[in-house]
Amino acid sequence: MATFLYKLGRSAFRRRRLVALLWVALLAVAGIGAATAPAATSSSFSIPGTEAQRAFDLLEERFPGAGADGATARVVFKAPEGQKMTDPAHKAVVEETVAALRSGSDQIVSVSDPYTAQAVSQNGSTAYVSVAYKVNAMELTDATREALTDAGHDAQGKGLTVEVGGDALQTMPETGSGEIVGVVIAGIVLVLTFGSLVAAGLPLLTAIIGVGIGVSSITALANVLDLGSTTSTLAMMIGLAVGIDYALFIVSRYRAELAEGREKEDAAGRAVGTAGSAVVFAGLTVVIALVGLAVVNIPMLTKMGFAAAGTVVIAVLIALTLIPAMLGFAGDKVIGRKQRKGTAKKSDKPNGGTRWARFVIRRPVMVLLIGVLGLGAIALPAASLEMGLPDDGVKPTSTTERRAYDALSDGFGPGFNGPLLVVVDGDKATADRTVSTIKGLEGWAAVTPATPNKAGDAAMITVVPKDRPSSGATETLVHDIRDATGDDVLVTGATAMNIDFSQKMNDALVPYLALVVGLAFLLLTVVFRSILVPLKAALGFLLSVVAALGAVVAVFQWGWLGSLFGVEQTGPIMSMMPIFMVGVVFGLAMDYEVFLVTRMREAYVHGERPGEAIVTGFRHSARVVTAAAVIMIAVFSGFIGMTDQMIKMIGFGLAVAVLFDAFVVRMAIVPAVLALLGHKAWWLPKWLDRLLPNVDVEGEGLAETAPGQAKPDLVKV
Repeated sequence: MATFLYKLGRSAFRRRRLVALLWVALLAVAGIGAATAPAATSSSFSIPGTEAQRAFDLLEERFPGAGADGATARVVFKAPEGQKMTDPAHKAVVEETVAALRSGSDQIVSVSDPYTAQAVSQNGSTAYVSVAYKVNAMELTDATREALTDAGHDAQGKGLTVEVGGDALQTMPETGSGEIVGVVIAGIVLVLTFGSLVAAGLPLLTAIIGVGIGVSSITALANVLDLGSTTSTLAMMIGLAVGIDYALFIVSRYRAELAEGREKEDAAGRAVGTAGSAVVFAGLTVVIALVGLAVVNIPMLTKMGFAAAGTVVIAVLIALTLIPAMLGFAGDKVIGRKQRKGTAKKSDKPNGGTRWARFVIRRPVMVLLIGVLGLGAIALPAASLEMGLPDDGVKPTSTTERRAYDALSDGFGPGFNGPLLVVVDGDKATADRTVSTIKGLEGWAAVTPATPNKAGDAAMITVVPKDRPSSGATETLVHDIRDATGDDVLVTGATAMNIDFSQKMNDALVPYLALVVGLAFLLLTVVFRSILVPLKAALGFLLSVVAALGAVVAVFQWGWLGSLFGVEQTGPIMSMMPIFMVGVVFGLAMDYEVFLVTRMREAYVHGERPGEAIVTGFRHSARVVTAAAVIMIAVFSGFIGMTDQMIKMIGFGLAVAVLFDAFVVRMAIVPAVLALLGHKAWWLPKWLDRLLPNVDVEGEGLAETAPGQAKPDLVKV
């Protein structure tokens, strides 16, 4: 592989104008496609194989035109202190609002009157109007949303407190300035690392081009492929981070080759042949982790994984072709000014990476214990993990959705914000028996009479739990209803969907781990030609991801340092968070493993002893890996500033996971374990050595491409 990539790098360097033109043309085509594509709707959320999904499908079949998948809204009215919503003046305001809502949009299916729908609280202080729409939230027109908010504002000005909740107000997640700050920090780190504005600018420029192509392609295809609004955000998050990192490693190796006196074209070829090999395998691990999300069998998650994986593939291709082409344009400017003028002093003093590696080798047991125990302590909150899907209850109190949520909870009880929808596949007698059965259970606050469809062969029953939607008592009620009723009774609604989604995530975690870690283990076995090194890499990853999950629980569920990260309301952790973190963080963690340990193995197979190889690997790679990790942390941290709770949580989780994995696992635990293992770290059974393909990540074949240089002696491992 190294030889092929060497030729590819030299070819891109020589034909740099053609290569640059092709990538710019691809960016233009993707941009035009995104600009001319029809506006994307929200991705349809489905959970195949669950009872909640079967009930949802039955609703669409038996209650056609009811807008089962349509957006909903609740306009909540609260009377002044000492007054009631049944007072004639307040009642008139509500009725005016109902009339305004009904005539405000042709996308409305129904608007309920609280005085006929029993939607007034027992103490009379609160009432609400339910609004159902024909289309989902992302398909609502601006005029429809304005009609909803205007109706609330008009009533607000007539002496009532009015708040609007529901997914009808859902819009595309607002991006903050954090992403820009992350890129700026990345630029500063690159300048400090390279000492050259041109060398620092190359990774940023190429990463932005790659992300531009990836995100534009997703936008262009969003409507056709039914991609959700968060898909492009996550693809941008991951693509920007790996794009900068992959380019950083190639530029760094190019500068190192120039420092050894090689010609520019040869240096570019060797940088792509050596560092590029590591980029290919690191990218493959990320792609495996993201594509592997398909094993969960949640269409939304699968599409997110494939879209992000596509952006990673683009980042790899850009690193292998556009980077050497841009290096050709940069000329000597890729080197620092002092080096170009020959005033830079070569120092034989050990750098920070060398000193740290020697420290770890002298005290491997101490470093290993501190690293493992430290991450273990941070991981402890993960034992209290509570999973759920975010609702209006986790939004800031400054939003009308959150205030509407609280008003309904105060007026009607905490379970009112998460009603259960029971769908009966049967006649009226079956539905009435179901109502009686549910009333015989514990944990419900209200059970409505059955509402049959026109054909009389199905009915809907609404059950309001006593407790809040995310509580264990509500989950118990869902299971009790399912156990007490027959197969012709199905429970759905947002709360039941949440419970089924969380269960599906839990059930898929072990198979997903086995698939992703197993495939990556085989891949790393081929790269490192070792059994223990890939095993150590996988175990280290598990430690860092559990510690990161513990940090997420501490901040977003317990509220520790919540104000620092903009968390105004604690709540359960998003159901897909653990499995998503496993997928993404595993791929990113393997980046550092490949880049750092590949250089150690390169030194080892060229004759150095195990301890010396560890020091050599750190001397050449520690500074660059540190810069790459800081950049990735900065990029992910930028997404913490977003208003969307899911994106905020993912940004924080990925940032702390990279922090733990890069600086504790890869920089401390990995060298400590390798020092303790010695030669055994690179052991591989002879029969397996014969079976595995030789991918030449160390660049052994490149010795033949340098005329006049003797091929170095290699250690057989």
